[in-house]
Amino acid sequence: MIHVDQLKVHDVVVRVSDNKVFIKILYWGSAASGKTTAVDSLYNITMNAKMEVKPTGNLVKIAMASGSTLYFDRGVFQSTKKDSVFFHVYTVAGQARFSPLRKKIYIGTDGVIFVVDGQRARWDDNIESLKELKSVAEGELISRIPLIVMLNKIDMDDIVTTQEVEELLQAEGLYFPAGHELNMWNPIVYPSIAILPQAQNVYRAFSECARRAGLYQIWGKGQAPKNQRPTLSEKPSDL
Repeated sequence: MIHVDQLKVHDVVVRVSDNKVFIKILYWGSAASGKTTAVDSLYNITMNAKMEVKPTGNLVKIAMASGSTLYFDRGVFQSTKKDSVFFHVYTVAGQARFSPLRKKIYIGTDGVIFVVDGQRARWDDNIESLKELKSVAEGELISRIPLIVMLNKIDMDDIVTTQEVEELLQAEGLYFPAGHELNMWNPIVYPSIAILPQAQNVYRAFSECARRAGLYQIWGKGQAPKNQRPTLSEKPSDL
């Protein structure tokens, strides 16, 4: 048996077992950015409406008394179009002291949804979280691991703009100019509200990340396809 400490970040990719396909989607972001809330809402949305995925079983949460994620949250969603395809959805604990655990949870990730806390007062926390994600991903975000961004809490006051988030991504080498081979795979920044009933772009962000993860594996053989443009989710933006 291989211990998790012996694995490198990308030793595990999309897994196939007993004719079933398992894709891992990871929600990453600073503490209290809304990762757990987004997965909760995704669970409820797909449980109560006919979508392209449906939850199987209950969400697993390991939380502190405050409600903050202690280790991670996990849910499994099954494709309603191909019942052999399953999405394992994880969140990471955002507090600084859980940095070693975040790296372990990242192992085997096929797609990342970076949850930005839209409050301007939390901007530095977002930058620090993104830099850590870059370090853990070892230079393979977008080139091998699709990245989608939720700009969360847009219903609050003094919120950063989509343009500011895109400029941050560009500064960190995660947003490419026209003509670059990865330009077509630039992260989409979805202005979002994670909490129900106001939820906005929760399902759409997940759907697009899952779609891209599939395209990377099917058309790119584990990398960003060079001749296959991404197909955007057409689900209503209020989900």
